[in-house]
Amino acid sequence: MSAQPNAPVVVVRKKKGHGGHHGGAWKVAYADFVTAMMALFLVLWLLASDEKVRKAVGGYFQDPTGRGNLMGTTLSGTGEGLALKREDMDNLKDKLQQALRQAIKLERVRQNVQITVTGEGLRIELLEDEKGVFFESGSARPTSNGEELIIRLAQELGQLPNKIYLEGHTDARPFSGSGEYTNWELSTDRANAARRIMQAHGLRPDQVAQVRGYADQRLRLPQDPTHASNRRISVIVQYLNAPQAPSTEPQQKPPSPVSLSH
Repeated sequence: MSAQPNAPVVVVRKKKGHGGHHGGAWKVAYADFVTAMMALFLVLWLLASDEKVRKAVGGYFQDPTGRGNLMGTTLSGTGEGLALKREDMDNLKDKLQQALRQAIKLERVRQNVQITVTGEGLRIELLEDEKGVFFESGSARPTSNGEELIIRLAQELGQLPNKIYLEGHTDARPFSGSGEYTNWELSTDRANAARRIMQAHGLRPDQVAQVRGYADQRLRLPQDPTHASNRRISVIVQYLNAPQAPSTEPQQKPPSPVSLSH
């Protein structure tokens, strides 16, 4: 039978597979690679940064909400969130002044508090006047205002890892009591009284490094030795990186060699 003219021709074409686009697995792998590179660069940057930057970054990851600053610390009670070193003492000074301003009862005695940054550390001076602001006249017994202020300082400074020195000072007037009790005893007893209050309200037992009594040997106003402001308690917050105090023991010279020859 012969084929009919003009019969339709059907061509069947088979599609060959090309593997498609291989899905999205390569995107996940590429994202992991980029993340790993970013982590590597971050680690290298931290290693090249100074200690202050590393502590700030570490503090953020331990306290990302920033609530630690409200408690004075971001590193689990070590006080690293507060001013600790020489370059940060101005921040601590501002924080203490703000705390005193918030204490309404201490408004009257605030002018008797002087805070300065010195070579030794942050020095907080509680200056007396003729009426006796912080201690009763001729006594180591604190007034109510004096005790409240010392407690407030202890609550703030107890959050720090810094060591604390306490000093007692008097003016040049001789103590009017018995001859056995002098300005030396009075200045030391007042510094010790402040220490007891502060350790009972915030300072750690090992935070107080020294308690000093100077009597009238370090007058605040040498040109006016009997001025009431010479009578004061000084609270010194030591720098964390403060150099060690030189030894007060006399250095002995090594013995000279003894010659046995004649």
